[in-house]
Amino acid sequence: MANSRIAADHPRCPPFQNRTTWVERALERQAMERPIAMEKSTTMHLKSGLMKQFDCQVLEFMDSLIEESASLEPAPVPAVFSPLSDKEQSKLRHLQGSTQGHGKQFVVRRSLLDELFEVNHIRTIYHMFIALLILFIISTLVVDFIDEGRLVLDFDLLVYVFGQFPLVVITWICMFLSVLVVPYSLFHSWASHYHESSPSSAHSLLLGSLFLLYQGLGLGFLPTFVVVRNGFPPASCFIIILEQVRLMMKAYSFIRENVPKVLALAKDKSNSSPVSTVIPQLSNYIYFLFAPTLIYRDKYPRNPIIRWSYVATKFLQVLGCLFYAYYVFVRLCIPQFRSISRQLFDPRAMVLCVFNSILPGVLVLFLAFFAFLHCWLNAFAEMLRFADRMFYKDWWNSTSFANYYRTWNVVVHDWLYYYVYCDFLWMSRKRFRAGGMFLVFTVSAVVHEYILAICFGFFYPVLFCLFMCFGMVFNFVLHDRRKGPIWNVIMWTALFLGQGVIICLYSQEWYAQRYCPVEEPSFLQLLKPRSWSCHLHTKPAVDS
Repeated sequence: MANSRIAADHPRCPPFQNRTTWVERALERQAMERPIAMEKSTTMHLKSGLMKQFDCQVLEFMDSLIEESASLEPAPVPAVFSPLSDKEQSKLRHLQGSTQGHGKQFVVRRSLLDELFEVNHIRTIYHMFIALLILFIISTLVVDFIDEGRLVLDFDLLVYVFGQFPLVVITWICMFLSVLVVPYSLFHSWASHYHESSPSSAHSLLLGSLFLLYQGLGLGFLPTFVVVRNGFPPASCFIIILEQVRLMMKAYSFIRENVPKVLALAKDKSNSSPVSTVIPQLSNYIYFLFAPTLIYRDKYPRNPIIRWSYVATKFLQVLGCLFYAYYVFVRLCIPQFRSISRQLFDPRAMVLCVFNSILPGVLVLFLAFFAFLHCWLNAFAEMLRFADRMFYKDWWNSTSFANYYRTWNVVVHDWLYYYVYCDFLWMSRKRFRAGGMFLVFTVSAVVHEYILAICFGFFYPVLFCLFMCFGMVFNFVLHDRRKGPIWNVIMWTALFLGQGVIICLYSQEWYAQRYCPVEEPSFLQLLKPRSWSCHLHTKPAVDS
């Protein structure tokens, strides 16, 4: 009883009659905890072994990474973190420039859309555009069947815009052969004589003047004269004029990149290398004329093989985009603008015209980007094994027009940046950055307007005004410090509206030029838009 009372007073101790059971349970608990402790010790031992193995693998990887990086060329150190003086930095940059080239560095990289199309979610957007093309085709066939009572596969518009194609091919061959012979011959002659002990400034002036004369007359005037004299239709005009601009930019880049090499070799008296070491081989120049870049280099990164299936796919996509654009104009543009240019000016009709033109304008923008900047350039890059495929960046994510202009067309942007903007800063000693930006906008706007004026056959500076007015304003208002989704929405809204304005005004002027022709126009009449005064209600002479 006493023991029971003591046990009752101390609840931690079990009663006497249950003490045997309590001891047995304690022993069982110890027996169960012993293997758990053994498992814990085994787990800790395995953990320490795995950590040691992981540390060894990390050390081996770091050693291999250090060895591999030591075999590569060191990257240039930014001037802010460089311990060298300004004079030493300038000398280092000069030495690097003489060995590595000036400006843009080409590296192996894929086009962004090729990477994005590997994601199913992005590829679905591509499939949606294909579905839209199928709907355009079906709607056209159904409407023609209702109107004509039969299926009509009529591509007269394509036949018209690509008219006189044999003459286009002959003109292009003449342009290409002249670019192949004249710039290379002039540079070879100049470099050979300039490296002599007493270079003649008169000889340099003569050959430089001949090159400028060739750029202005041989490439600048003669192709334009052929186009205007023979009345090339729009697509044929675009082929010749775009090739004219491309070849002029390539010829300038070839001279601009190689002249400093000759000057540096002639200035370095301690260097006894022959002049042939700085004169590019003709094969390098020919490769550059076909390569999808406007920046000349003696060597480019190359891929090991050519994927001909990839080339065929890209050319088929270009052909698909061509038919896509045909149906966009047939279904969305021609029915709207066929009669609007003969009506009196109405602000309400003009506003509706702009907003109705946004959809075809945006589709044409997407098609031009995908067909040329992605498919066409990638096809030629693949055939030439050209490995740097960054022809554009993610311009669709831009939150500023400054970033949009830099990423939309990287090929042209690089040429403008290095040969217009950077050279202007060098000549002005980096004192007029705003002037350099204004010069870039002016050159780009003038060239774009020149192309449209020659190809459409009339002068209507809509694109020039959008570039120089709204483009400049948006470039400073929507600058790179604007971040966030709202600025991307604003950028897209302005871009859509601009495409609607371009399609609306140029289409009206196109039909006005055909409804209201002037037999012997004066110079002022050529500059005045015909759509401002064409209000005739007669049957049009030209349907397209």
